[in-house]
Amino acid sequence: MSNEVQRQSAEIIFKKEIDALIAEEKDKIPTGWKMSPRSVLKYIIGGKAGKTVITPKYIGADRLVEIAISTLVTDRSLLLIGEPGTAKSWLSEHLTAAINGDSTKVIQGTAGTTEESIRYSWNYALLIAKGPSMEALIKSPIYNAMESGTIARVEEISRCASEVQDALISILSEKRLAIAELSTDVAAKKGFSIIATANTRDKGVNDMSSALKRRFNIVVLPTPATLEHEIKIVKTRIEQLAGSLDLNAKLPDDNAIESICTIFRELRQGSTLDKKQKVKTTNSVLSTAEAISLLANSMALAGGFGNGNITSNDLASALQGAIVKDEDKDSSIWKEYLENIMKKRGGEWSKLYSECVKLNKK
Repeated sequence: MSNEVQRQSAEIIFKKEIDALIAEEKDKIPTGWKMSPRSVLKYIIGGKAGKTVITPKYIGADRLVEIAISTLVTDRSLLLIGEPGTAKSWLSEHLTAAINGDSTKVIQGTAGTTEESIRYSWNYALLIAKGPSMEALIKSPIYNAMESGTIARVEEISRCASEVQDALISILSEKRLAIAELSTDVAAKKGFSIIATANTRDKGVNDMSSALKRRFNIVVLPTPATLEHEIKIVKTRIEQLAGSLDLNAKLPDDNAIESICTIFRELRQGSTLDKKQKVKTTNSVLSTAEAISLLANSMALAGGFGNGNITSNDLASALQGAIVKDEDKDSSIWKEYLENIMKKRGGEWSKLYSECVKLNKK
């Protein structure tokens, strides 16, 4: 059955590691948690539990992860903010997988997310037949987390309308959820918390009120500080992805990963890595997550229509789709980058440059 599921939750994929950490536990475990804060940290940043190797889930500053974990031990909730592709959702999922063994209590924030998604809704057939009752109540992921003393996740909270965000204020303050129709409320058990994520590029969509922000401890996840750091993240994640997808291709070599990360960083920061030449930035969000997706797509092309080895043509095709989102502006910026930057580098860049130019002429 597990092989039929397209994407397993973190607690299933890394069950062996979680079980090993629980078995090796020596520290005090907070109420409602499966393991201690130290073990959660090890699960996130990597290490060993007995003979089991714990793979790193987040590659970045350990202190940021420590702050995030320690926040969840207190009665405050956690807000992870950052640029697209800084692993906010990834970290949120793995924190809940390690802490509760369940990362599935999720609300995906969109313009269509309603207040009922935060609180509760009703089975209207039962509501009409029997009137308001607990039997007719449909509990939200947050409601379930409050009852079980576990953690709920709210993704892209700034995409939710203001009234939806405001529904969280009383829950985070009072740790109670009123059910007016039944003249009762539900009190959160110890261990309940919320991890929310917000994209700094979407700040203007539905900016969070100061009242709501005060209810969270905010941790800012930065973009990778160096090229080497970004390459390490991409390499780790593409290896994990390749194991769960039927791509039928070899992993990209170090040169391919470095080339993609270099192109993305330069188009993202507006200059070459040595700061000697300015580069126009595109409308595309050229994040680390997008680089991982691009390389996975290149593997799919190589496996499905080639001999399983990623070629410059595979990389060029994936690059074209990732960078040129706005046909007019992005296309001209990409062509300019090819001629002014990539062409002049020569050497190992020549093949990739040639394939990218061919695609631009089609």
